[in-house]
Amino acid sequence: MSTDDWNADIIATFRANEGQVGGPFEGAPMVLVHHRGRKSGREFISPMMYMADEQDSDTIYVFASKAGAPTNPDWYYNLVAAGQAEIEVGTEKYPVSVREVTGDKREKIFNLQASLYPGFAEYAAKTAGIRTIPVLALRRA
Repeated sequence: MSTDDWNADIIATFRANEGQVGGPFEGAPMVLVHHRGRKSGREFISPMMYMADEQDSDTIYVFASKAGAPTNPDWYYNLVAAGQAEIEVGTEKYPVSVREVTGDKREKIFNLQASLYPGFAEYAAKTAGIRTIPVLALRRA
């Protein structure tokens, strides 16, 4: 199954079940991120896990893990270049600003996500010495 087919299945399940999906993402907080290709200009929707900010209900964090691949996902570059996007969380759809989280704050957020979902710790181990997995803050605009 291609990545496009895999994503299409997740998107359809997400929308049919008010933001809930099954399979490897059963019970995980999921978001659909709408973004435009910085080169192609095409519209894309990328499903991904997120973590809500503990103090700010308008902010969620997404992780450019790409399952521990040596390169960042294309969506990461699209979001950083645009500085804005639209997201679907549950049954709600709204615009967000995009900001990369760095330094100690990035470490704290990523480590919390990795403690909640150990796959993220595995991704970090795979990318050690190659790249640091970026963390993006998506804040309701």
